[in-house]
Amino acid sequence: MPSEFVRGLQCRLCGKEYPLEALNFCTEDFGPLEVEYNYDAIGKALSRAKIETRPPTMWRYHELLPLDGEPTVGAQVGFTPLVRANRLAEALGVEKLWIKNDAVNFPTLSFKDRVVAVALSKARELGFKTVGCASTGNLANSVAANAAAAGLESYILIPADLERSKIVGTNIYGAKVIGVNGTYDQVNRLCTQIAFKYGWGFVNINLRPFYAEGSKTFGYEIAEQLGWRIPQHVVCPMAGGSLIGKIHKAFGELAKLGLVKDSPCKMYGAQATGCNPITDAVKNNREQHKPIRKPNTIAKSLAIGDPADGFFAAKLMRETGGWGEDVSDAEIIEAMILLGRTEGIFAETAGGVTVAVARKLLEQGRIPRDEEIVLCITGNGLKTQDAVAEALERPVVIEPNLAAFELLVEGAAAREPALV
Repeated sequence: MPSEFVRGLQCRLCGKEYPLEALNFCTEDFGPLEVEYNYDAIGKALSRAKIETRPPTMWRYHELLPLDGEPTVGAQVGFTPLVRANRLAEALGVEKLWIKNDAVNFPTLSFKDRVVAVALSKARELGFKTVGCASTGNLANSVAANAAAAGLESYILIPADLERSKIVGTNIYGAKVIGVNGTYDQVNRLCTQIAFKYGWGFVNINLRPFYAEGSKTFGYEIAEQLGWRIPQHVVCPMAGGSLIGKIHKAFGELAKLGLVKDSPCKMYGAQATGCNPITDAVKNNREQHKPIRKPNTIAKSLAIGDPADGFFAAKLMRETGGWGEDVSDAEIIEAMILLGRTEGIFAETAGGVTVAVARKLLEQGRIPRDEEIVLCITGNGLKTQDAVAEALERPVVIEPNLAAFELLVEGAAAREPALV
């Protein structure tokens, strides 16, 4: 039975309406399709009190997600910690800093578990038996894991030079993993052809309107965990550019429903300099981004040279009074280490991008140091260990006796009195 809360799909450019089907583009102008909701019905059904009685997962907001019935994939996903980052705040010279930590999301340690849970639940509603994706790593992990748990066959296409740890973290679930000699954008184009030839459900292609909605739960949780309020500043990593928009959409929906006070939030997008089509457009005041043909950065999870939502992400940053910035690989590594040594959070390279960009924006004066800031950490550092391995000191090796340890400690103390 169709949900009373979901009206259908609508083109983001021309407004043409479509039924809830596996289609991601408007047949009139090729604009992207987005889920349209019945907010009047949702407002009558949803309250803070009702949400707070539900299990601590992303599905506590299920009226705002595009399923007809109960979720059948990823029932435990979401409601990750919002961490008050006092030590990192001190290092950056700010007063109020929070980290939304999806590096510990279930089951594959990234925010992609949110979007995949929605996409595959919808895939089952639509009758798909085979699913897949084009991925730079985290999505591959999540589709493979959640498809395995749901009993769905999966095809995962990735750039052939992806980090080994992410390939292993996909193969383990029995997915059919295919490396492609090309960039992510070339992989994505191939997946589009496959999806339409074979009639399979590719989560970030023909299922994209539903898939993208899962990202809103990241924003719902931030607002609820802050005590039902919207933060002043959010810094978010950008690959395809969807997440930053969906977080902001989530805040707007909560305000529309009267669940939070409608207050402004400036959105800031973070990219690596080696693949910065969206931030480049923002900094050069262009509406359209220029595709990056050959991304060159250690932040492979963000290395999408022609982002599907680039136009909308850049527009959002301008409209909210935020900004876009990018950082070098060296800055990414430094920020990953800083986050680990101040907050005990091991984020993947995308997390290093977010922290490094936040620091740069603070230094530029674009984010006030005395206002509340939320940093979005979207993936776990265990997936990108090679990025920082050479920058970390190797363990000191000693003989198995106390004298050797005393010599080590006392020698260090003599060299560096401040350690005593």
